[in-house]
Amino acid sequence: MPDTHRFGDTALIVTVSEDGAELQSLRDAAGREWLWQAGPEWPRRAPILFPTVGRLPDDTLRHAGQPHRLTQHGFARDRRFAWIRREAISCALRLTDDSATRESYPFPFCLDVEWVVRDGTLSCNVTVSNPGATPLPFSLGAHPAFAWPLPGGSSWEGHTLSFPDLQASTLSARRLTGGLLDAVETIPLTDGTLPLHPELFAQDAIVLPDFPGHRIRYAAPSGASLEMEWEGYGDLGLWSKPGAAFLCLEPWSGTAAPLGWTGEFAEKPGVISLAPGASRAFLWKVQAEAP
Repeated sequence: MPDTHRFGDTALIVTVSEDGAELQSLRDAAGREWLWQAGPEWPRRAPILFPTVGRLPDDTLRHAGQPHRLTQHGFARDRRFAWIRREAISCALRLTDDSATRESYPFPFCLDVEWVVRDGTLSCNVTVSNPGATPLPFSLGAHPAFAWPLPGGSSWEGHTLSFPDLQASTLSARRLTGGLLDAVETIPLTDGTLPLHPELFAQDAIVLPDFPGHRIRYAAPSGASLEMEWEGYGDLGLWSKPGAAFLCLEPWSGTAAPLGWTGEFAEKPGVISLAPGASRAFLWKVQAEAP
C-alpha cells in the first residue's frame, strides 16, 4: 500500500499519496468530500501529467530520430515519488529520472511537487528542473476530478462553469479523435457561463488551447462552489465521462498532438524547452465554498 500524508487547517483537510504525488481527498470542516473518490468509470482522482499532456501519435516520443514508447499523459502519475517534507499544513515530494523513465523519455529531469493548505485554500506548486546538459522538452498538466454533483447536491443538473477573466460569448475548443487534437468547435456561453451537461463530454474532453483566462468558478444550484486559479499554465482541459459523478478542471501547459502531426517531441506544438540548469514553476489552487 502506498504511504499517504494527511494535513490541513480548520477549513480543509487534505490527503496526498506518494504514488504519483496524487491528491486523494479534499474535505471541508464538516467532513464533506469535494474530490472524486475514484471508481469503475475512472480509477484516478487527481493525477499529475508529465512529461506529456494528452497523446502522442502511436504513443511514440521521437528524439534524435529514435522512437520511445510514451503513453497518454506520461509516466509521472504511475511512479512513486520520494517524500521531501511532511508537515502539519503541507508536504513536498520529488520524482527524478532513472533507467526506467529514460527508456520512454531520454532526458534527466527533476519534478518537485508541493501541496499546501493555508486559509482554507489548497495550493499545488510544481517545479520542473533540468539537471542535464541539453535542453529539456516537456509538457505538464493538472488533472483534478471534483465531485459532480458538488456536496449538498443530488443531481448533475444546474451546475455551471464561469470564467471571470473572459469577456466572451463563446469558447473556441478543440475536440479529440483517437486522443489527438482534431476539429475546432465553438461552444456558446450563457451570460459568460457554461451550463454543464454530461453530453458535453460525449466526444471526450473539451480542450481549450491558449486559454486567455487564469480563473474558473464551478458552481451548483445549492450554493456550493469551487474557485480555481492558476499561474504558469496556458491551456485548459475540461473532462468527464457521461454518467460518471466527476468533473475534471485541468490547467495544462501543452496538449495532445494535432491529428496528422509527426515529428520530434521537442518540436511538438506547445512543448516547453527548458535550458540546462534552469527551472520553471507552475501553480494551481482551489478554494471550496460550502452550500
